[in-house]
Amino acid sequence: NSYISNKIVREKIDSSKEQKMETAITSSLPLDWTRLQSSRDDHQQENDPTRHPWDVTDISKEDDEVVIVGTAGQKITRMGINLGDHCNPKLKQLVFRSHLIRTMEGIGEFEELELLELYDNMIEVLQALGEGRNGAPGSTLKTLDMSYNVIRNMEPVSFCPNLRELYLANNKLRNIVGLKHLKNLVKIDLGANKIRVIEADELGSLENLEELWLGKNKIEDIQGLTKLTKLRSLDIQSNRLTSVGDLMSQVETLEELYLAHNGITDEGASQPTGLGQRFKRLSIVDLSRNFLTTTQPFTHLETLDEIWLSGNKIEAFEQVSPLSALPNLKTVYLEYNPVANDFEYRQKLKDLIPSLDQIDATLIGGLSVHGIYPTLGGGTAETREEEMRRLQNIILEKAEAETKAKAKLQVTQEGR
Repeated sequence: NSYISNKIVREKIDSSKEQKMETAITSSLPLDWTRLQSSRDDHQQENDPTRHPWDVTDISKEDDEVVIVGTAGQKITRMGINLGDHCNPKLKQLVFRSHLIRTMEGIGEFEELELLELYDNMIEVLQALGEGRNGAPGSTLKTLDMSYNVIRNMEPVSFCPNLRELYLANNKLRNIVGLKHLKNLVKIDLGANKIRVIEADELGSLENLEELWLGKNKIEDIQGLTKLTKLRSLDIQSNRLTSVGDLMSQVETLEELYLAHNGITDEGASQPTGLGQRFKRLSIVDLSRNFLTTTQPFTHLETLDEIWLSGNKIEAFEQVSPLSALPNLKTVYLEYNPVANDFEYRQKLKDLIPSLDQIDATLIGGLSVHGIYPTLGGGTAETREEEMRRLQNIILEKAEAETKAKAKLQVTQEGR
């Protein structure tokens, strides 16, 4: 009887637990927890509060520029079809940066607009660029910055015939289109997209182009640059290149070449149509994080001031010695190569290339070598402290300048 009684008690306990588990499992969850991502986004969009620019800040009709940055405070969700009613009709610059704008609207009234920046929003379609009288605002735009959005088609930029600078970095572009007739373009940034081919037909008429930034795409070959005879800066870092070619039209003008994070080999860096040529003005070459084992391909580039070769496969100083033939070389980056593990790496490199002022990120020698002259000596503790601060600021400024030069490669991910 005791056994039967205990069994009945256990069965009741187990039954009670099952009922509790059923209750826990079948209890309703908040609806938002169970939505798919797309449904949640749609739901959020429907319920987002509508905030126009004039709801976020005061806008004066006397100002010829409106700049509203949404990194702090309330964010704009709608530009407003009546935006022109709230702004100076002769507006020159319109900047709505880092907001929640999904649709371009209300800009057709601005017939003198020169700069339009909608950087870091949620815009999917380039539109309203030519909807106003006389093709406004596109007909007068000189700078268009639509970086960090979700744009898939750039063809509407064709409504901006006087454009000088175009920024469409960090979108979802697959093709370069809409540029054929934009002959005034000086700078293009299409970094961090999904572009596979540099379209010669689109770039063929851009005779004034000086800077082309195509980093972080899926490009396999350098091509389509034949007509770009004024090109000074070319960035195709973080792509799928294995060689450097088709730079014959840039021999007289190219000053900066950024090709880091590719698959370029020694042979690929020696192509006669690429770096095998004798460039007249080339001062910076970045081939960091490639598959180079020697510096031999660069011995004829006598105008080089800086060469960045970090993270390659250069093992010995014999493979570095060809750089000693470059009379103007001031800066070299060889960190993260096997050769940099040598205990006397810096000293040997300086002995090998006497012209160097900087190895990796560190200046060589004392401050006076680089034009910084301490005036410490007598004086009070306060004046000595001020002098130390002055020297620190000078060093920081030099370091910042170096960092900015190297960070040009990623201006597309983080803005200009």
